Amino acid sequence: MAKEKDPRARFMMGNEACVEGALAAGCRFFAGYPITPSTEIAEGLSRRLPHVGGKFIQMEDEIASMAAIIGASIGGLKAMTATSGPGFSLMQENIGFAAMAEIPCVVVNVQRTGPSTGLPTQPAQGDVMQARWGTHGDHPIIVLAPSTVRECFDLTVRAFNLSERYRTPVILLMDADVGHLREKVELPAPSSYEVVERMRPGMPPEWYAPYGESEGPVPPLAPFGTGYRYHVTGLFHDAHGFPTSRLDEINAGLERMFAKIELHLPQILHWESFALDDADVLVIAYGSVARTALRAVKEARNKGINAGLIKMLTLWPSPPDSYIAPLLERCRLVVVPELNKGQYALEVERAVAGRAKVRRVNRADGGIITPDQIVAAMREE
Repeated sequence: MAKEKDPRARFMMGNEACVEGALAAGCRFFAGYPITPSTEIAEGLSRRLPHVGGKFIQMEDEIASMAAIIGASIGGLKAMTATSGPGFSLMQENIGFAAMAEIPCVVVNVQRTGPSTGLPTQPAQGDVMQARWGTHGDHPIIVLAPSTVRECFDLTVRAFNLSERYRTPVILLMDADVGHLREKVELPAPSSYEVVERMRPGMPPEWYAPYGESEGPVPPLAPFGTGYRYHVTGLFHDAHGFPTSRLDEINAGLERMFAKIELHLPQILHWESFALDDADVLVIAYGSVARTALRAVKEARNKGINAGLIKMLTLWPSPPDSYIAPLLERCRLVVVPELNKGQYALEVERAVAGRAKVRRVNRADGGIITPDQIVAAMREE
């Protein structure tokens, strides 16, 4: 008897898995502007959203795209946009607005080699620091980085869940090799993953404070048009959303905005490890390079090097010292391979704080880092 095919098994690319993840998470609005290598996300959602009652709109540029998903989210829809490096740069002011106004939304950045238009079809990881610090001012942000096609699905769902739970923009930082990679993927059954809905106010409209602390550091968010009237601004605001210059209100709002992330680090931080039990050489990688790093660790162990791998799935916020110290108890060397000139390595060096030597393996010309390059970095003295 022929083996029955699993209807959830698909051969698909990372960008297509991102589309499936967005729909599974409840995304019902997408606004974007085509840009390589993320365009398949917009194309996929333009076909699929109308069939589930959602809306797709191609905007005139990335500035407008970001503004549109903020507006849709305020109206009560789970909203997303997708872009690459040049468009991501244009979105920064409105990402800052979403952070300040605490509007949930998801921004997918499928990175390509840059700066400027660079090499549109070649992979890079050059937007790591922009994802954290691209917009001005002090604010928290959550950034996730998949390395497999299945993770493109899983982390897209996770991005929406984190965004809705903590009222914050979340960035899914892919790269061209992951977005255009094709793999056999078994998509999970809908009952096997969590889908989070934003907290709605349980009080009457006249008592509602969209930035109050009656429910803790993450206030409930009422959609416009449901009887709850409130002000939305990028200015520092009071509990009702109106601009304020009072330092006590400004500081309270800023501290609450950071606390909603800092108090939930165990739920936000996410990584996977391989062969750490006896490792004295630690490789820290993310995105497509994590695939190469896993192969390098396996080859290093065959050559007598006690290597281990940490694959970062949450890039920002980065783990505090209490998370890092146990990983470095026997470690003499940390190798950080990435497709840039050393952006996440800066954060690793800060966290390691001299407890082990940190060695970078970098490439920013559109080519890939090979396992041999990572193994060679482990062996250098």
